[in-house]
Amino acid sequence: GRISEVKRVTRETDVQVKLHLDGTGIADCNTGIPFLDHMLDQLASHGLFDLLVKARGDIHIDDHHTNEDVALAIGTALLQALGDRKGITRFGDFSAPLDEALVHVSLDLSGRPHLSYDLKIPTERVGAYDTQLVEHFFQSLVNTSGMTLHIRQLAGKNSHHIIEATFKAFARALRQATEYDLRRQGTIPSS
Repeated sequence: GRISEVKRVTRETDVQVKLHLDGTGIADCNTGIPFLDHMLDQLASHGLFDLLVKARGDIHIDDHHTNEDVALAIGTALLQALGDRKGITRFGDFSAPLDEALVHVSLDLSGRPHLSYDLKIPTERVGAYDTQLVEHFFQSLVNTSGMTLHIRQLAGKNSHHIIEATFKAFARALRQATEYDLRRQGTIPSS
């Protein structure tokens, strides 16, 4: 199966991730950052990935290192679980509404890391979570997974809704991209 486990230990954090791409949406995420845990639950639920994330970090300073290292570990786990990428669809595209918010995500599991990010989050915080960390999360994930990721906000005024719509759209696009294309018959999706 397409399952991977990653352990990332630095002076600031200790992160463990287990990812099953062909799961059922089970999430067990405890990063010490409640809002991030909520978003990771969305990733698992809407991507139908089984995701275990355990993290201890220097959140007494701020959430930056933990947020970053969790994303780096998830990206590494995704890269490992994909293996040689034979037979996958490779591309994913989804727009997710959440009340007044609408976010579009398009991605390519190309092996080439790139992030194009266009969210206008109106507040500096959602609860205790610094909203600047959303972009940093996705940049870190892109860097280790080797994915090209475009995120566009089409509508939205509520910060929580914008961010949650982003994670849901990302989950569905990633689910599309990682699913097997039966017509490819196990070949690498590249021309």
